[in-house]
Formats: sequence, structure tokens, C-alpha cells
Amino acid sequence: MECNIDDGGKYVRLLLGIATVLFSIPVIMLTLTGELESNIGWMVVASMWAGGLFSIYEGWSGWCVVRALGFRTPI
Repeated sequence: MECNIDDGGKYVRLLLGIATVLFSIPVIMLTLTGELESNIGWMVVASMWAGGLFSIYEGWSGWCVVRALGFRTPI
């Protein structure tokens, strides 16, 4: 996989990935306290972590799956 995004795109994807993982902490807390149903809460957390970690990977490697599919992204 070759780099297909510039430094600005890397930065944005890295920040979005970190923010997504950090914002999963309140969802974890709501799930552990019983405010969210357990199955739903853990699925949301797993989805947030999967998306966040993938975005961190995109920012770190400089490769974007959307751009690799041929779509032009503004960042």
C-alpha cells in the first residue's frame, strides 16, 4: 500500500481515530453501570474501537481506503 494522502489528511485521520477511542470511555462507563444494555453497549464500544483504530492506522501509514477506492476526499 502506497501513501495516498498528504500530511493534513494524516493528521486529521489520526486525531479522529484518537478522539473516537477516547469518546468510547463514557460509553464503557455507561455500559458498566447498567445505563446501557450490555449487548448494545459493548457492540457500540467494539465498533468505536474498530473504527478508531483503523483511522489511527490510516493516519499513521498515510493510506486511506476511501481514496484507494477512487473517491476524492477534501482533506
